[in-house]
This record gives sequence, structure tokens and C-alpha cells, in this order.
Amino acid sequence: MAANTDPRLQNQVIYSIYVRNHTSEGTFRAVIPDLDRIRALGTDIIWLMPIHPIGVEGKKGTLGCPYANRDYRAVNPAYGTMEDFEALVREIHARGMKCMIDVVYNHTSPDSVLYREHPEYFYRGPDGKPGNKLGDWADVIDLDYSNRGLWQYLTDTLVMWAGLVDGFRCDVASFVPVEFWLQARAAVADANPDCVWLAETVHRSYGCLARRHGVYSASDGEVFRAFDLEYEYDVREVFDRYLRGEVPLSRYLDALNFQEACYPANYNKLRFLENHDQPRIASFVRDERALVNYTAMLYFLKGTTLLYAGQEFENDHLPSLSDLDPIDRRTGRDLSGLLRRLYAVKQQLGSADWFFADADDANDLALLQRGSAGKRFVGVFSLKAKAADVRVDAADGVYENLIDRSAVTVKNGILSCTGEPVILRTEG
Repeated sequence: MAANTDPRLQNQVIYSIYVRNHTSEGTFRAVIPDLDRIRALGTDIIWLMPIHPIGVEGKKGTLGCPYANRDYRAVNPAYGTMEDFEALVREIHARGMKCMIDVVYNHTSPDSVLYREHPEYFYRGPDGKPGNKLGDWADVIDLDYSNRGLWQYLTDTLVMWAGLVDGFRCDVASFVPVEFWLQARAAVADANPDCVWLAETVHRSYGCLARRHGVYSASDGEVFRAFDLEYEYDVREVFDRYLRGEVPLSRYLDALNFQEACYPANYNKLRFLENHDQPRIASFVRDERALVNYTAMLYFLKGTTLLYAGQEFENDHLPSLSDLDPIDRRTGRDLSGLLRRLYAVKQQLGSADWFFADADDANDLALLQRGSAGKRFVGVFSLKAKAADVRVDAADGVYENLIDRSAVTVKNGILSCTGEPVILRTEG
């Protein structure tokens, strides 16, 4: 793990915003009026998806994908000016939140400023032309980290942004040498010692595929050397298979237990039900009571929680990255009150907890525990919103459900689950 990771990140929530699709205006300043609502959800960090100019050559869709970066050191003029961006960051800070921006250091657009000025910084395929190490992406060309001049340029860029923002979400971080990230982190620390580093590590199958093709792909354990937290893509494929009804719940929970065994005790995985690359959870889970259980379980898991804008309104459509596709605020559904309550519960959990998961596969019940010195929490989450009696590791008695303050009885070691999520605090 990164030596100076702040353990308080374990109890925090990140809210992800795509500026283009967050409002009808699609600008930095248009986000500002929504900040109070976002903060009230229980948000600690706002992550702005790429804010930079988008390449035109080979672009996807009508407007281009923001991950085809044309200029690392400028902002997308469609979103506003640098002054507009700075105003947004100031307003985020004024509400007690941090601002994290996206860093795309595996590739740029083919017409990027960096390629024009330093073509030697780019990977070239067998035909001698710039391209991709893995796959064939028309709107991006890969960087070549064998050139140390690239390291300095990108590090200097991070130091520049660290004077404005509080953290970096690093795209496809597994494909960039860990030694580069370590150097960059050390340099940034001089400008911002409290900078938060989030790595988008890759799905387990994708990392293995890269290695089979001779492409560098750092393991999650290696990436943790330079980052404070990283994606949970090492177990996401099992979760997706459960959502599709292909495997029992216990397969996913066993994977969570494996994380607890294989990483250092202070590991922090970013926990999410959806993000801009994954289908909306509401497209899988149509029953709202079941969705409430999934959401409660998300907050109970060990690690920082991620919300993707629109999740609170139960959006079931995954917005396009390459076209104008605003989030839907008029669904008639709103989980905001639940999210606020779950954030309050999350603040009671420890920052260095142990974690253990068990499953009742017959009833799709997740039985989770976490705790630290002197306290322990038990969570019961009915992912199909079924009522069932379930055996829990808690002494007999009447407990308060921390989610809604209702009374919950454990008798003879059995809790009668009504189909609603339950979180109890018990003795350690």
C-alpha cells in the first residue's frame, strides 16, 4: 500500500460527474448550482471525468470520447474556460468537498498536442505507425513509457494540476508502469501532500489477456504500492455473473473474502454498483426493494463508495460518452434519503476493519460482518427482497437497525428478515 494513505478514505463517498451530461448546458459553471444537493447526499469527493479538449481525428460519436485526450494541460472549451473550471473547484471546496480529475496516461488522441510536439513519446506497431498495444482503437494512440522524456512531461503536468485539485483518478492505471506512478506521486506530494490517488485497475480477464499478448499489466497488488485506492475489477466479473443469474451469490462473496486474505489489512477498494463503463444497476435490478438492499450492501462493504451521477434517480440507461446524453432527473424515483442515511451509517464503521462475508444462496441473502477493536457490525442484505429467517452471528436481544432505526430482534440466533436491509452494531 502507498505509505501515506489516509485511512479516513475508507469512510468516504466519491460522486462521479461527466460535465457534458450533468446539465442541459454541459458546462463547468452549470454544475455549481447542483453542488449543495450533491453534498447533501453525503459526498466527500467529486470526481470530474476528463475535463480536457477531445481529439477530432478518429473521434467516436458526434462529439468524441473524453478519454481521447487532445491536450493534457488545457480544459475543453465546450465546458468553459480555465477560469470557469477554477470557479467550479472553489465552489466544491467551499462546501467541504474535494475535487478529483481524470488522468488518461495510457494514450492520447491521434491529433494530440503531445503527438504533434513529441511523436517519439508514442508506441508504434509493426508497421511503424502509432497505434494500440492491445486492440484497435481509432480514436486513441498509446504512449511509450520507454522514453523517460515522457515521464517528465506527464509528471510536470500532474504537478501543475495538483496546484488546483485534490486528487487524480488514473485511467487504465495497470497499463502504465508502477515505477512511473511512484515517481509522479513523490513529485506531486511537494505541491499537494494530501493528494488522493485512485487507480482504475483492469478486469482480471483483461489483465491476463494483456500479459498473454506481451503487454505490460501490473497486478492490483503492485498498483497498490503507488495508489491510495483502486477499482474492484478483480472481483467485478463474478458480481456481473451473479447479476445475470449465472452463479450463486456465494461465488461473489467468496471473492470478497479472498480480497480480505490477499491484500494488506489497510487495503481500500473502490466499491460501486455502476460507473461510466458499466451498465446501470437499475438495468439489472428492477425491483426497488431489491435495489435498496444492493445500495445498502454497497455502503457496508469495506472501501470507499462510488456513486455515478444519476444513480440516485435510479437511471437505468448508461449515458453515451461520445454524444450529448444528459442524466434523467425526472424518473419519479429518488434514493437520496436512503443515501444520506447510509452515509451516516458509514461514518460509524471503522477505517481499519476486518471483513467477512457469508451467503444464504437459497434466499439470495448476503450476511456480512466487519469490525475493529471493541465494535462489530452485522449486515443482512436481501438481494431479491425476500423475507426469510436467517442465522446471524449476534447475541440474542433487540437491536436498532442503523439504517432506519427500527427494532430488530435476534432470538435463538435467528433474525427474521422482512426483505429490507438490516445493519446492526453488536459487541466486538
